[in-house]
Amino acid sequence: MYSHVVVGADDLAKAKEFYDAIFAHLTVDEHGYDPLSRPFYRQGTQRFIITKPINGADATYANGGTIGFTLTSVEAVYAWHESGIKHGGTSAETPPHIRPDGKCIAYLRDPTGNKLCAVFQTQL
Repeated sequence: MYSHVVVGADDLAKAKEFYDAIFAHLTVDEHGYDPLSRPFYRQGTQRFIITKPINGADATYANGGTIGFTLTSVEAVYAWHESGIKHGGTSAETPPHIRPDGKCIAYLRDPTGNKLCAVFQTQL
């Protein structure tokens, strides 16, 4: 659906530690640093990139914005959330849970404040 997502961070090392931890629970084809020394993660043609703001201002998060990731199991959603907390993130919204429609869902804010969501659709 998307070609790439870019989030800003003032501390790239701290952000990379956080994203390394949560992306360990997703299928990622490649990760590393791009030619501009920005940490990135790739799955197929989709890329997720972390960068210091190009304009030199402090990084901020999108108020009302959420980036969602599809995971492969209920256990992976809970592990993703736990890994994020252990690596500088904070829980957001509600604790991880299964909604009445069968979606297992968890929300985190990364160290900069960007809101992330992990979801797995269970069988009803």
